[in-house]
Amino acid sequence: MVDSALFSPISLKGLTLPNRIVIAPMCQYSATDGQATDWHLIHLGHLALSGAGLLILEATAVEPEGHISPDDLGLWSEATAKALARVLESVRRYSPMPLAIQLAHAGRKASTRVPWHGGGCIPLADGGWQSVAPSDLPFSEGDTIPHALTPAEMTRIRRSFAAAAARAGALGFEAVEVHAAHGYLLHQFLSPLSNRRADAYGGELSNRLRFPLEVFEAVREAFPSDRPVGIRISASDWVDGGWDIEQSVALARELKRRGCDYIHVSSGGLSPAQHIPAIPGFQVAFAERIRRETGLPTMAVGLITEPAQAEAVIASGQADMVALARGMLYDPRWPWHAAAVLGAQVQPPRQYLRAQPQDFPSLFA
Repeated sequence: MVDSALFSPISLKGLTLPNRIVIAPMCQYSATDGQATDWHLIHLGHLALSGAGLLILEATAVEPEGHISPDDLGLWSEATAKALARVLESVRRYSPMPLAIQLAHAGRKASTRVPWHGGGCIPLADGGWQSVAPSDLPFSEGDTIPHALTPAEMTRIRRSFAAAAARAGALGFEAVEVHAAHGYLLHQFLSPLSNRRADAYGGELSNRLRFPLEVFEAVREAFPSDRPVGIRISASDWVDGGWDIEQSVALARELKRRGCDYIHVSSGGLSPAQHIPAIPGFQVAFAERIRRETGLPTMAVGLITEPAQAEAVIASGQADMVALARGMLYDPRWPWHAAAVLGAQVQPPRQYLRAQPQDFPSLFA
């Protein structure tokens, strides 16, 4: 067996992952009133048998108004927690994979149709709901104008994040990830393109950082102290004059002071004017710079599809973990196949032991 950087363990606070492969959050748009359904049991169940080191559940709204679509997963009540507990109990019965959950609020990108119904804003007259944002600037022309949040309303949302984090802790999640990427509410506060406030939460960088940092602190305080809390950010808006890697490094430094355990580095999603160079590994350099300049563990994501590519990212020190999303849906045994190529091992469920390939007799541990 060959030593592989990708298949080496990593510790995040009290959690040790058996390898550096992470299943990134992927919205499923399959909940009912925020409550997990049998689809989540099927979806999470088969991903939990993949051999990855960590599975992060999809963006989960901390309050109903924070839904992206009417069918998003939520964790704002005992009913939503109970529905998710049923799914988690079944998944854990057959898989030891650590589970994390991404807590989110969509902000001005709320009240949209599910992708297979065309996406786009649901008008108030058609059953949509009033979206909120740092400023009354819509995501796209023709969208419902978002309501600019008052300080009191921001306090309510911060408490909703904390309450969801406490529920996540009670459900036994091994980690929590705060969603501050892809143009959703916390990203909207960070970017000067969407935050035009004139109070202590807008304007200069330190003010734009303020609310996302307050939310992170609230989540960190509410979640068990021996379990890691990370954050997902968009390192660039890919729009001139928007959020960029320099500001991302500044945010990362502040997060580190507040006990952040890792940063999941993505990009884009804030503006329809973005121009993203979608080539293999196009976001890895962002993760590398944040890791180098802050010392925080980073998770690289974005068109990382080949085992040798993922191995090189870890072995060269560009990032501490790699995250796969669509690629994992296409190939739910990607970690098995990567281990075979890299000469590493995976631990399959007992029911699958007979699947060991003759060409890779040492694949299964």
